[in-house]
Amino acid sequence: MPGPPARDTRSLLLRGAGLVAIAVVSGLLWFLIRHDSTPDEPVAQPPAQNTGAYQFTMVSGPAKTTDCAEKSYGKTHDFFQDNPCQSLVRALYTAESGGAKALVSVALVGMPDSTKAKTLKTLTEKDGTGNVTDLVKDKTFAGTGTPSVSGENAAYASKVDGTNTTIVLADFYDKHKDKALLDKIAEDALRLSADLHS
Repeated sequence: MPGPPARDTRSLLLRGAGLVAIAVVSGLLWFLIRHDSTPDEPVAQPPAQNTGAYQFTMVSGPAKTTDCAEKSYGKTHDFFQDNPCQSLVRALYTAESGGAKALVSVALVGMPDSTKAKTLKTLTEKDGTGNVTDLVKDKTFAGTGTPSVSGENAAYASKVDGTNTTIVLADFYDKHKDKALLDKIAEDALRLSADLHS
């Protein structure tokens, strides 16, 4: 009787080597998929006007300059003559809440150092010291019933971030009065300076 067919040792070895190679390649691919070394694509951040308590719509600007003395008045003008800024970006926004519409001025002032940025904030916080000229006051923006955001009924807010000072002024259209709401809108608008950085 004929015996069992002789095994082809070489064929078996090749098959075995092939299976091992496939396993190694599969393992490598799985490792690379799980440990992708390429950095994630940066996620685009939403504009600052859409990320807070109120939604702001830009209606004028951004207007950019490096001459803050020309675009300011009162003691603030005098301050800039002695302490020139490095940049000034101004814009106007509108915001609505409960049927009330506010016009909001945002000015981002770049100073040479943080000490001067803080000095500017302290100065503009006081009454009667002037301010950065907003786009309504310098007649860049005009419209029917436009409120004077630098008037006596205006809300004020400011902050310092490093060498940058943000100054916000706001007032309602149609002579609407709600000081608490206007103050909240002005405070919330401080974040808009993030959209004004060059």
